Amino acid sequence: MEPEEEAREIIDDLLTKAGWIIQDYKELDLSKSEGDKNGIAVREYPLLQKATDYLLILDRVPVGVIEAKRLGYPLSGVADQSMDYIKLISKEFPDAENDPVFHYESTGGETFFRDLRDPKPRSRKVFAFHKPETLRIWFEQEDTLRARLRDLPKLDTEGLRKCQVVALTGLDKSFAESKPKSLIQMASGSGKTFTAVTFCYRLAKFAKAKRILFLADRNNLTKQTRDEFDKYITPDDGRKFTEIYNAKRLETNAIDPSLKVCITTIQRVYSMLKGEKEMDEQLEEKSQMENDEDEKEVPITYNPKLPIEEFDFVVIDECHRSIYNKWRQVLEYFDTIKIGLTATPTKPTYGYFDQNLVSEYSHQDAVFDKVNVQEQIYRIRTEVGEEGGAIQSHFVYEHRDKTSRKSEYKKPDTKIGDYPPEQLDEDIVNPNQIRTIIREFKNKLPEIFP
Repeated sequence: MEPEEEAREIIDDLLTKAGWIIQDYKELDLSKSEGDKNGIAVREYPLLQKATDYLLILDRVPVGVIEAKRLGYPLSGVADQSMDYIKLISKEFPDAENDPVFHYESTGGETFFRDLRDPKPRSRKVFAFHKPETLRIWFEQEDTLRARLRDLPKLDTEGLRKCQVVALTGLDKSFAESKPKSLIQMASGSGKTFTAVTFCYRLAKFAKAKRILFLADRNNLTKQTRDEFDKYITPDDGRKFTEIYNAKRLETNAIDPSLKVCITTIQRVYSMLKGEKEMDEQLEEKSQMENDEDEKEVPITYNPKLPIEEFDFVVIDECHRSIYNKWRQVLEYFDTIKIGLTATPTKPTYGYFDQNLVSEYSHQDAVFDKVNVQEQIYRIRTEVGEEGGAIQSHFVYEHRDKTSRKSEYKKPDTKIGDYPPEQLDEDIVNPNQIRTIIREFKNKLPEIFP
């Protein structure tokens, strides 16, 4: 198979999975483009001077084109060819109320998309093609999401800390400049999650966001985030956020169509992309974003039940984690505007967010503003923590598999004997040592904080 044929075969498959009906021009049946969820992609549609690779038609009206290239072909500059087709199509369909506005460039292995009605139309990389019903909704809207982001109303600063105002106004500026990624750095304890709920409300009300994905790296953080949404009082309405919009944490692998803010872990999103109906909640109890540098990226394929346009925005909490190694493809699957939240950004964090740091508020800034207090170090030594311990081979112990977290009680297969302190809390957990430290800390609090 020639590279061009291979690319067309992959493109046909991606279009079909997204819900498009593939037709050759000689077999064109425009009636197949009618209906809320129907759309046809016509191969080699002849125009005045040349044929377009694919013409996308909804309700008998052309809405976009796909310029197909062979696998491995660099797509930079190909958008100009798509624009030439757009101009020819406008002449071919003079009775159409609107000109085609969507165009894709694709090799099958790489795909770019652009909406010509955006304030600053620019191609962006997408994982696959959008569904026909999505393009129909976008085509019928008076303005685009990115156009609405340029016209957000002035922020109501009442009740906000200065650092929160800086973060929110910086984010608005980033939106107005059509930046695809924004990074907010705020010290722990300075109201980072409250800031996130505030901009989620603005995006839902003023930008008319379809749905927002709020990613945390473990289950207890998703519960804390949900609590923030539950108690947030909207500044202009006076009602709680959750009285106006549906914001919930996912407890199953299904998304309620009425959900405005979906709070979950990246582990569950990956499980949903794989098509799993359920997942073990214990896998969400521990962060999966740390210590994964040596692990391979998780494989991702297109899932029509969770299309790339499912979310307009994704908020990535604790984005300083090494999320960009093993889990990066999960993030890149969705065609979204990404907002990162962290107290301690790393170099990879800056790199992922294109150096677009919209606000910077360090721990020292928070201490200076009396939002936080300066940290103190109080060291508690234990005999086991300093010298290690010993395990008797004739006793029964709990053994837990690190991956599945399944527990069973059994005698060690071999004599374990002494263990060094370095193994503590890595391979071996000594509950008594943990209790001792917690008890000592509690008893000494008046001394630590007089």
